[in-house]
Amino acid sequence: MTSSGTELKRVVVTGLGAITPIGNTQAEYWAGLLRGQNGIGPITLFDASKHGCRIAGEVKGFDPHDYLDRKEAKRMDRFAQFAVCTSKQALADANLEINDLNAEQIGVMIGTGIGGLKVMEEQQEIYLNRGPDRCSPFMVPMMIGNMAAGLTAIQTGAKGPNSCAVTACAAGSNAVGDAFRIVQRGFAQAMICGGTEAAVTPLSVAGFVACRAMSTRNDDPAHASRPFDRDRDGFVLGEGSGILILEELEHALSRGAKIYAEVVGYGMTCDAYHMTSIVPGGEGAARAIRLAMKDGGLSPADISYINAHGTSTPVNDPTETAAIKTVLGEHAYQVAISSTKSMTGHLLGGSGGIEAVAAVQAVANDQIPPTINLENPDPECDLDYVPNQSRSQPVEVVLSNSFGFGGHNVTLAFRKYRG
Repeated sequence: MTSSGTELKRVVVTGLGAITPIGNTQAEYWAGLLRGQNGIGPITLFDASKHGCRIAGEVKGFDPHDYLDRKEAKRMDRFAQFAVCTSKQALADANLEINDLNAEQIGVMIGTGIGGLKVMEEQQEIYLNRGPDRCSPFMVPMMIGNMAAGLTAIQTGAKGPNSCAVTACAAGSNAVGDAFRIVQRGFAQAMICGGTEAAVTPLSVAGFVACRAMSTRNDDPAHASRPFDRDRDGFVLGEGSGILILEELEHALSRGAKIYAEVVGYGMTCDAYHMTSIVPGGEGAARAIRLAMKDGGLSPADISYINAHGTSTPVNDPTETAAIKTVLGEHAYQVAISSTKSMTGHLLGGSGGIEAVAAVQAVANDQIPPTINLENPDPECDLDYVPNQSRSQPVEVVLSNSFGFGGHNVTLAFRKYRG
């Protein structure tokens, strides 16, 4: 019950969509995760020869015209194209049609960390070389972060609650969590939610290299993203989008929808510590995990698998490990943990979206994707990170962690649907 006495609704996942460095549908993405597919390679989206990092997890073979006409696609930055196209996939997967009868009960919540950086860089170049009169009238609406959610609503007809989380690398998970709350409290019957990012651009890569956050294993991209490994040297940038359809349980049952999993918990906190670093010991992350478990009525023994934030940076991996131990105690050593960023790279604001898709698939299929490139475990990272090979085992509850610059911490909890 809410504080006002309103009964909370049960919320389930009925549709999934994904455009990622290892597959441009959720089925391709999930199959790629299970076989440990590497999505990292040399950057091809621009000439990176002068950059300290020249590798990324790029989306391959994506054609927005498979979902959008040319005029529509031309007026969207790549991050928005990803979001709209992935949302259409998820709606089709859920067999959910938006029409005049239900449009006001279906909303959109899509997070992004950076938004339309590509168009911003291109328009700055035009401004400097050709003058202000040559800038595009579509520059501002193409670059602003909320346009992923706005354009998805325009393209699908969803007239319900609509917003955009912009919490750096936690944005996709915040969007899923906020959408969960909206449905849970009865403000919408269904939400299109997740995260998107297209930040493999010259300025973005230069900025992250300047932060000393990126891997510079340019001669060996297949092994550059190596979470929890002692030889890791930073994260690898990725791009793409992951979208879920969250639906009020009774509404889903009334239309005979398939149900992947139930959303049961959402925790979010802030470190209030540093712009880019995690508070030592992971106190803020631990609180987010604990809040998500409390929200879902979960005990440590209930947790089957954790999709870790697992960025492959020197600071994150041992700190996240410490946070998990703080909350789960001795049970932490019994829980399967993996970082799918080892395969996709780090999608920044899009990460929470594709990782929520992976978490839901793990619950639905009783399979756990691996952490690839885990060859020499860091002694500080001494838990079960499902090294290099996927695993089949019963999966009842999954936690998905996301942490972002600014100290944002988010944990989502998904449970097997039992009726």
